[in-house]
Amino acid sequence: MTDSGQIDSGTFDPPRLLRNAHVQSVLSSSFLRRAAFRRHGDALERAAVEHVLDCGGGVRLQGFFSAQHRTPEPRALVVLLHGWEGSAQSNYILHTGARLLAEGCDVFRLNFRDHGGTQHLNRELFHSCRIGEVVGAVAEIARRFPTRPLVIGGFSLGGNFALRVALRAPDAGIPLAWTFAVCPVISPRAGLAAIESAPWFYEFYFMRKWRESLRRKQALFPERELFAREELRGGLRDLTRNLVERHTEFDTLENYLDGYSIAGDTLAALDIPANILTAEDDPVIPVGNFRALKLAPTTELTIVPHGGHCGFIRDFSLRSWAEDFILAQMRRRLGI
Repeated sequence: MTDSGQIDSGTFDPPRLLRNAHVQSVLSSSFLRRAAFRRHGDALERAAVEHVLDCGGGVRLQGFFSAQHRTPEPRALVVLLHGWEGSAQSNYILHTGARLLAEGCDVFRLNFRDHGGTQHLNRELFHSCRIGEVVGAVAEIARRFPTRPLVIGGFSLGGNFALRVALRAPDAGIPLAWTFAVCPVISPRAGLAAIESAPWFYEFYFMRKWRESLRRKQALFPERELFAREELRGGLRDLTRNLVERHTEFDTLENYLDGYSIAGDTLAALDIPANILTAEDDPVIPVGNFRALKLAPTTELTIVPHGGHCGFIRDFSLRSWAEDFILAQMRRRLGI
C-alpha cells in the first residue's frame, strides 16, 4: 500500500469462543442473528417503503426506504448494498440499517438485479460488471430523497460495488460524501479461488442460492434458454464460466473477473473519503489483496485479526462490531 493511504490494525477483540473465522462467518448469516434482529430492529422494516427505481436503459431495481423519526432532521441518507446472493433482507443489512435508523439516519436498502426476489424486473441476468445500473440507481435515490450528506456502504460484493460507485460518483453528478466497505471483494480471481479452497459449506451455500435464483429466472422467462440443465450440476467456476460466455460481452471467465476487480491501484483515484474494514482471517477474501492496495489519501483501511467474512460478532448477543465501526467512522469523517 502506498504511504498516501492509511492502515489501522483495529481494536476488535471477541470472546475466545467467537474467534474462529468460520464461527464468525456462519453466525453472521444464521437464523439466530435473524431472531436477534426481530427482537431489536423491527422499526427498520415497519418504516420501509418499497421503491422501484428507473436506472436508465430500461433497467429497474427495487429498494426500500426507511425514514428516521428520532431527530428533527435526519443526520444522513445511507444507501446499503448487499453481497452476492444476499438481499435487502440479509442479516448484516438489516442489523446495520436498524442501527443507522436508530442513530437518526434515513436508510435505503437496494436490491441488485435478480436479488431479493426481483428476477421479474429485468429480462437479462445479473452479473457483477453491471456497475452502470447501480450508479443509475444511486443517482435516482439522490434525486428522490434530498437528505444530505449522502453515504453509500456495502458488504462483500456490495462493498466492491460501493467503492466502484464512489469512483464514478463525481462524473455521474452524485453528491456522495462518504463510502464504507466491509470485507469487499478486491480481486475476484483470488476470491473465486478462496471459495473453492475454503471448507465445502461456503461454495455449497452460494451455489444453492444461485441455482435457486437461476431456476426462478428461467421460469419467469421460459421463451429463452438461459442455461442448460446439466450446467447447474457444475461447480462455481464452471457455472460462472458458462454463464459469462453465454450472457455477457466478456469472451473469457478471466476477463469477466478482471472487469470488476478493484485490486492494485484502482482505488488510488478515489476522491471521496472512504473506510474499508476487513479481517485477517476472512476465509473467502484473502487479506493479502488488501495489503497490496494503493489507496488515495482520504481512504482508510482497517484490518483486524478476527471477524471472518462480514461477521465481527462481538459477543453472545450476536451484535456486530462492524456497526460500531461504521457509526464511529461516519461521525468522525462527516462530523455528524
